[in-house]
Amino acid sequence: MQNANPTILSLSDLPTRKPAPSTHPHSHLASIPPNYSTDPFSPLTPSLSDLSDSDSEDDSIVETIDPQEIYDLVATMCDPEHPITLGQLAVVNLEHISVHEDPNGLTSTVSLEFTPTITHCHLATVIGLGLVVRLQQALPPRFRIDVKCREGTHTTDKQLNKQLADKERVMSALENDTLMGLVGKMIETC
Repeated sequence: MQNANPTILSLSDLPTRKPAPSTHPHSHLASIPPNYSTDPFSPLTPSLSDLSDSDSEDDSIVETIDPQEIYDLVATMCDPEHPITLGQLAVVNLEHISVHEDPNGLTSTVSLEFTPTITHCHLATVIGLGLVVRLQQALPPRFRIDVKCREGTHTTDKQLNKQLADKERVMSALENDTLMGLVGKMIETC
């Protein structure tokens, strides 16, 4: 398989669920009346007791997470060598992300396959480690994270995937200050 990267995609071409930016960012403020214009004794004004319990969340409800949400978490990460996001470089693609929910809601698995920018990319391990760290930080503990290099996209993809699947190697890498410095730079753009 020939790796077609590094193709740089436009930010507007990346899949997202985020709303498009408004051309008039402050226009909605004119329609909101100032706080001092409402009567605090009016029956239409909510009381403090109405507000306290209405916004509480039920922790027993398990919120589902879909591939688009995972993509939104990792696509904005910066490449460790270039000031371009992993989404723009097509290192991460929505089509290569899957979420498998457990029917009992006890555990779920996020599978993500990434494509290094070139087949001999010397920072592919750092990219994989950065993806693992980002997902571990962002997802609830019920998620098992499975990050792999796409088969045939790197000269050492099998060895790379073995390293990323080994939890002890990942934990050891997280103790390395140099690696964590690179991962930290990748994640700071999120």
